[in-house]
Amino acid sequence: MSLTLFTHAKLLDPAKSDLQDGVAVLVEGGRIREVSPRPIRAARATVVDVGGRTLMPGLIDCHVHVFLPEVNIRALEAMPVTLLTARAAPLMRAMLDRGFTTVRDTGGADWGIREAVERGYLPGPRLFIAGRAIGQTSGHSDPRRRTDLGGGCPTENAMAFTMAIADGVTEVRRAVREQLRQGADHIKIMVSGGVASPYDPLDSLQYSTDEIRAAVEEARAFKRYVSAHAYPAHAIARAVECGVRVIEHGNLIDAPTAKLMAKKEAFLVPTLVAYDAIGRHAAEFGMGPESLEKNTVVLEAGLRSLELAKRAGVRMAFGSDLLGQLQPDQSKEFLLRGEALSPQEIIQSATIVGAELLGRPGELGVIAPGALADLLVVEGNPLKDLGVFQDQGARIPVVMRGGRFHRNRLRAG
Repeated sequence: MSLTLFTHAKLLDPAKSDLQDGVAVLVEGGRIREVSPRPIRAARATVVDVGGRTLMPGLIDCHVHVFLPEVNIRALEAMPVTLLTARAAPLMRAMLDRGFTTVRDTGGADWGIREAVERGYLPGPRLFIAGRAIGQTSGHSDPRRRTDLGGGCPTENAMAFTMAIADGVTEVRRAVREQLRQGADHIKIMVSGGVASPYDPLDSLQYSTDEIRAAVEEARAFKRYVSAHAYPAHAIARAVECGVRVIEHGNLIDAPTAKLMAKKEAFLVPTLVAYDAIGRHAAEFGMGPESLEKNTVVLEAGLRSLELAKRAGVRMAFGSDLLGQLQPDQSKEFLLRGEALSPQEIIQSATIVGAELLGRPGELGVIAPGALADLLVVEGNPLKDLGVFQDQGARIPVVMRGGRFHRNRLRAG
């Protein structure tokens, strides 16, 4: 089993407010074997001298879409799944380049693309998948044109492949069970309107309480959980009361709903960079005026939602939710959150909080014995300068995922 020894590192432990100097870390196979403030003896190890740079856990993005390569999702109607897969490959590689060693796909990616990454056929971050995002007719998972009364063939229509429509308790149960059969790590449902879907009002309530509870019941029976796309406070509150574990976005949350989320121990995954990027670039890629108008509403509310959630004690994970051509802005989420949160809080959201959300605390988001060897070497101190994550990973000379180097620009002995 291969051994890699990192020496002379400044260790970033997300739970601590300062870096720890002179740390050595020994990796055996795909996991971390030893972490020590003193030199580690390992005669057969490949030695990487970190040279006083920062060694930290790989980043976790809890809201991505590797199978949505177009800002204008209607373009997916004419895209077969084979082309969809080919277009996902450079998107995933770029995420890994930026230091994201684990991502949670919240609608679209299937077990096949997850297996392709795990088997090494395609470079990319570790994937946790939802399969097809599930919603009601007329809801956020129903992007059909008003003249389209059919569903389309899932293999020849990438839009149909990534989203599912289910109405009524029986259909919702069947749709959830199908995603579980297909290897979903979690279930994604839509409980309010959205930006990218042109016809549903942003503050619309989607799915009845019985339908939401049915989804939660089926997921729990399979030892999985439900996450919900939701913007307005009343949609968030209803979902959380029904047992939804994770709220995606949550821009229009209010103080009482934030307190409810904290009480129910629900996670929030804000995605501020999505609305920032849409506002700057989406029109040129074909997003319609209805969506752009809704985007303005959620963009203006974004920072306030972080402040309310922080005040209530809601656990917030890092998310980006960027579509297609906007995905290079992924790391800008660090800077946007910096207007409301401290660097340490933001780094925690992209490491230990993300790991808790994924149900993998102690394995992901930390540098500790037994953890998966997802490691970054960073030029500079992220606790003082979140800019180190910008420029597509230019200041991240080493990216290791599962004990294997994706990038190593430092000399190894």
